[in-house]
Amino acid sequence: MKIQDYPAFNTELDKKIIEKKTKKLLKEIGKLQYKMFAQRKYSLLIVFQGTDASGKDGLTRGLLKYCNPIGIKIKSFKKPTPEEYAHDFLWRVHKETPAKGDIQIFIRSHYEDILVPTVEGFFPEELIEQRYRLINDFERLQEHNDTRVLKFYLNVSPEAQEERLMERVNMMEKHWKHKDGDWETRKKMPEYMEVYERIFKDCNEIPWHIVPSDRNWQKLYYVAEEVLKTLKSLDLQWPELESELFKESND
Repeated sequence: MKIQDYPAFNTELDKKIIEKKTKKLLKEIGKLQYKMFAQRKYSLLIVFQGTDASGKDGLTRGLLKYCNPIGIKIKSFKKPTPEEYAHDFLWRVHKETPAKGDIQIFIRSHYEDILVPTVEGFFPEELIEQRYRLINDFERLQEHNDTRVLKFYLNVSPEAQEERLMERVNMMEKHWKHKDGDWETRKKMPEYMEVYERIFKDCNEIPWHIVPSDRNWQKLYYVAEEVLKTLKSLDLQWPELESELFKESND
């Protein structure tokens, strides 16, 4: 299936019912996140990819509503700095991976280092081909280190994206989000979608989740379900008491 074949929203879902379910999911996520932080055995890396105005920031805020700020990290990847350009392309990414016990969210990610260079023609094709393999190795390494990786593509329709981009022009409180470059990128959306199709095919050892994203409440529900499922799959335990003072009384 191509991206355009995936629905941008589900007409069969009832908003009130889903919002009630989502609240329950989010509270469970908060409880398990705190237990994972205390145990310090596992970690979780959540990757959000999507077009401009697909709602990555708002989704991040909603997903973490009941989480304890301790053990939560968020990184929004922008254009590489001169220092980052001076290193390998994964250098800036690897140092942001989660420590044991943490949840780390990538708003955009290492996949930008395939998407933008491919569409804009910054690097030779051979170099970009190598990046596909290196990204698979990188994600495999995270799993080897007991870091679960969840990858989400936020599938927003062209119509909904245009509406959201225009809100940034017309609404004072959203002016700060506006970038003229977003409209130029929108013109190249078919090229970006071709690269995403390749990414979904060749970087799918850790599977991608294509999330309907025209309705924010549906988007949050789908992502929360997957995050909770992943946390429940871990052997999360409260750590044993470590104390010389109370050792004798607990023997």
